[in-house]
Formats: sequence, C-alpha cells, structure tokens
Amino acid sequence: MRFFDHNATTPLLPESETAWLQANESHWLNPSSPYRAGAAVQARLEAARGRLGELLGVDPRRVVFNSGATEGNNAVFATWARLLGPTARVGVGATEHPSVLEAAKRYFDGRMEWLRPGAATGGVICPDAVDWVGVAAVSMMAANNETGILNPWQQWAAACRERGIPLHCDASQWIGKLPLDGLGDCDYLTGCAHKFGGPKGVGFLLMPAGVAGAGLAGGVQEQGRRAGTEDVAGIIAMLAALEQVESMRLSCTAHDKEDFLKTLQQALPGVECIGAGQPALWNTASLILPQFTSARWIRQLEKKGFLVSAGAACSSGQGGPSHVLAALGIDPDAASRALRISSGWQTAVGDWDALLAAILASYRELKAEAANSGSQILTI
Repeated sequence: MRFFDHNATTPLLPESETAWLQANESHWLNPSSPYRAGAAVQARLEAARGRLGELLGVDPRRVVFNSGATEGNNAVFATWARLLGPTARVGVGATEHPSVLEAAKRYFDGRMEWLRPGAATGGVICPDAVDWVGVAAVSMMAANNETGILNPWQQWAAACRERGIPLHCDASQWIGKLPLDGLGDCDYLTGCAHKFGGPKGVGFLLMPAGVAGAGLAGGVQEQGRRAGTEDVAGIIAMLAALEQVESMRLSCTAHDKEDFLKTLQQALPGVECIGAGQPALWNTASLILPQFTSARWIRQLEKKGFLVSAGAACSSGQGGPSHVLAALGIDPDAASRALRISSGWQTAVGDWDALLAAILASYRELKAEAANSGSQILTI
C-alpha cells in the first residue's frame, strides 16, 4: 500500500522504535520511585524535557509531557476556565481540530468568538480582521489538518502579546514538517508524537512558567501540572523521532505535490484544489473531485493500493460536510466530494505519479459503473 494519509498518523520511524525498545530495556522503572534506580529514570526524563525545551527554544520548565494534542488542548481550555473567570470570552479559529472545538465548547459554551477566514484570504485566518473587544484568550492552529493551509501564528503571537492576552497554538501538523523556530513564542503550544514519526499516546504541552495546570488530577507528576506516571520510553521515542524529522524535512519541498496537482487538473477538468495559491504544508493537498462522493473515491483508490482520506480521521464517522470546508464557504455538495492527500518525508516522485494514474483510472471505472447502473451519479 502507498500511504497518502500522513496527516492522520505517520509510520513509526526506525530511530523512534529503536529508542523506545532501548528505553524499555533500561528505563522502565517508575521515575517517581524513591530508590536510586528510579532516580536515574527521572534524570533521563528531565534530560528529555531539557532537549525538547532546547529544540523549541524555551525554558524546559514550560514542558508538560502528556498523551497527545487532544489531552493538551483540553488542558488549555480547562486552565483558561480557571484563570480567566466565568464571563471571559475566547477567540477560537473556525477551522480548528475537533479536539480544540469540543474543548472550547465544554468550558466556554456561549462565550466563544469565532475567528473566521476572510473572503479574500483563501482560508487563512489573520489577526487584523478580528474584533478584539472582550476577547480574553485566543486559540489558533498553525497548520490545518484537512487543507494544509498555514495560519500566520507568528502574527497572532505578536497581536496577543500586544494586548496582554494568552495565545494557544495547536501545532500538531506543523511540527515535523516546518521549522520549530519561534513556536515557543506561543504561550500554550500542543503537539503529538504520532504526527511526526513517533509512537501514539504521547505528546506535550507548553505552558507559561509559573501557571498551574488544570489537566489530569492525581499525583504531583509533571510539576503538579499533569498527574499520572510518565511514559518515559514513549517520551524518549518522541524526541528521537523529532530529531530525525528535523533533519529529514530539510530535503522536503512542495515541488512533487505541485507537479501532481498541475497534471491532475489538466488531465481531469473540474478538479479544485482548496486554498490554491495560499501558504500551505508541502505535503498536503485538499481536492474537490468531480461527480463521485469521497467514500467512493477512497474505496476505489484503496483497491488500487493507495490510502487517502476525506479529512480528519477522528471525524470520519460524524456524517455531514466537514466543518473546515463549511467555514471556507464550500457548499455541501462539493464538500461531499473532498479528498485529502498527505504525503510523508520519504514519499517519492514515483509515488505521486502512481497516485495520479490511479485517480485517473478510478474516475474511468467509476464512470463506467455509473453508466452500467443507469445512473449518472453513483452514490454511496
């Protein structure tokens, strides 16, 4: 199978797997144990915290290890609910991941200011178009998981800092694909290992120094900010993956994707690329394909050995059009024909060429099936 769904998850990198196995061999004890052997594991955990802080350019005391971005996003809004008071309003990007949207609704239902992409920005959400009156905090993702469109999080960080309000940035799709420089300027930052070649079930949250967390209750692990025995092996494997992709991504560009899109649109009229011309991840293309539903395209391409998706994996069973595409003004009929293609660090030109051929062949086959069934449009 050729895998074109890296935004959903990524294969475990060999370097990460090796680090995980070695850590489980030598650092499997509970880091909170009172004996010296446990203290050695604690020291290894703190070394990993220091290394992540170094990569992000922040004080390591800001780093909270957790189970991933969903937990981190929930912890941010729980913290804000405690710190900002019962009448505070928060600005939330309309195209955020469901783990941000649902957490915001849980803690700030009725007190959310939707931050929407402007009509002329192609899906980018800019701070200069926002009514800041009454906004006490902002959550704005760095890169969209469905479209790959980049938000100017640097501008958001500066705008929030100027107004003295905190910014949360879900950087799950940015980390591992684009430079880490400056991400530490965000007051709160979430990331998860399985989006950049690490294991599932481990991630991190950056918080401001001195701010008490509102995450899992229990013990005093993670400086009292997140209870629960730390997954030291997973954390070490996450760092190994991040260091590896930081070297791998330097050779990654959007050229292969752009060549694929250009040829596809020439060969298959009616294909629309969402966010065309806007800053986007080098690996992600969100397409509106002609005539057939996303599910039909996905199944047909899987038969040919290609794994693609329609959008966020965690929302694949929700029914109805994508909230991201709806926020971009794409009508439900077009949204029902959306396909998300997301490559990886080792995706070759030949893989893109093969995907192109598979899409064109699938279209011919789907049209033939529709004709044979006596229906112009084949539905699910």
